[in-house]
Amino acid sequence: MKTYVVTVCAAALAISGAAMAADKPLTKVKAGHLVAIDLAPLFVAKESGCFAQQGLDVETVFFANPGDNNAALAGGAIDFSTNPFTLPFFAANSGVPIRVISAAGGWGAVEVVAQGKLGFKTIDDIKAYTKSGKPKLKIATLQGDTLELILKRDFARLSISEKDVELVYFNDLMAMVETFRSGQVDLLSHIKPYTTDMVVSKGAVVLTSNAKTYSTTTPNSVVSVLEKTLKDRPQVVQAYLQGLICGAATINKQPEKAADYLAKGNYYRVDPKVLLQALKTAPAPVSFTPDVAVIQSVVDELTKLGYVKGTTKAADIFRLDTIKALEKQ
Repeated sequence: MKTYVVTVCAAALAISGAAMAADKPLTKVKAGHLVAIDLAPLFVAKESGCFAQQGLDVETVFFANPGDNNAALAGGAIDFSTNPFTLPFFAANSGVPIRVISAAGGWGAVEVVAQGKLGFKTIDDIKAYTKSGKPKLKIATLQGDTLELILKRDFARLSISEKDVELVYFNDLMAMVETFRSGQVDLLSHIKPYTTDMVVSKGAVVLTSNAKTYSTTTPNSVVSVLEKTLKDRPQVVQAYLQGLICGAATINKQPEKAADYLAKGNYYRVDPKVLLQALKTAPAPVSFTPDVAVIQSVVDELTKLGYVKGTTKAADIFRLDTIKALEKQ
């Protein structure tokens, strides 16, 4: 009889504790972002309730310009910033106490695609074309960015002179896509799912990706916080990363369900079948520990080209202990 009473009391306390946890208000945080496919874990985590399960109410804040995303983090307008991995170096070189805590999630987000009529199958086909005497290939890219550097690295490997092609630089990522869609340029160096959209809707061909040119776990974007956040709110940082991991689990195990979440939030404004193909054509399951050595090599190249000015190294700003520990669980 005593055992029964104790059991009932314990159960009552457990139910009471669960109710109190459920009643506890969520911690509000703001997350700045762009719209590449490797940000899908962030969006899926928000739409599916993964963040809420970790006690967070995450407000996503879209930035069309990576520099504005950086500035918002530096000024305290947002708590987390997901941005191309070069941007934390720009911030640190400007004196911002920024710390990179994770990759955004997802690999092979940067792709180079060609118009289908060219008959290209790989990036190596550009070499033969440049020797054919045909008009120069027009290639849309973003200057001073990994979208340009992926081209330069393959050109160096293939001994292609930049004089043999015409690089067309843009400031607007969506304008780049529309120029390719209308046939004004031959190749496009851009990000999924927009390159995927060109494959699905325009018959474009993927020639390479950052996963092929660099390494499978070379990121497009990374998650950053201010050093103060990392020191003063480690529980919030850990909860945010656990939310991302939860979102990634849906993408890896149930891509159709993940695509539905993404379409529900209207984050990318492409057809749901495009989103699904973009997720399914990833070179590896979504994870969050980036290839720091490759990141450093890319930053070194950008420094030599004069795009990055400063001496910040990856070791100065990357703090990956928490995400590594969580991914081992």
